[in-house]
Amino acid sequence: MKKKLISISLASIFIIIFFVFYKGLKNTNIYTPDVKINYDIPVFSANLFYLNEEVNSANIFKKDKFYLVNIWSSWCVPCRDEHPILMELKKNSNITVIGINYKDNKKNAQNFLNQLGNPYKKIIVDQKGTLSIEWGAFGVPETFVIYNKKIIKKYIGPLNEESLIEIEKII
Repeated sequence: MKKKLISISLASIFIIIFFVFYKGLKNTNIYTPDVKINYDIPVFSANLFYLNEEVNSANIFKKDKFYLVNIWSSWCVPCRDEHPILMELKKNSNITVIGINYKDNKKNAQNFLNQLGNPYKKIIVDQKGTLSIEWGAFGVPETFVIYNKKIIKKYIGPLNEESLIEIEKII
């Protein structure tokens, strides 16, 4: 009788453990960030890359104007891949391209821009990464299309030809 009770208990425990692991494996753990749009841009003060002077977001972003905010770093390989798209967007007079240099060494960032060209009208330094978090970024590169100080479109990952066409349609 005792052996039968132990066998039933072990079988029950095995079934419960199997069920718990099965449910755990069946549910996906892939995290997909929310892409928030039509939200106000964060209000911030930060240093400019070239001038090393502090600037307020209210002095950068104006109403009734399109902006493209690109979070980038020299160490980011996808940032290098998307750079020709940013250079193309720089040619469009209907949009102003602003860069946020994320957790980067200034000399490396300067070399990156010297090599590939500078698509940015202004570059904001985000040495600690906190400003990018305020924007809702999860990594680099990330790009935001801004109009009337609101985020109207967000791109996670590098821009490509398809996103270039979409941005040009928006503006």
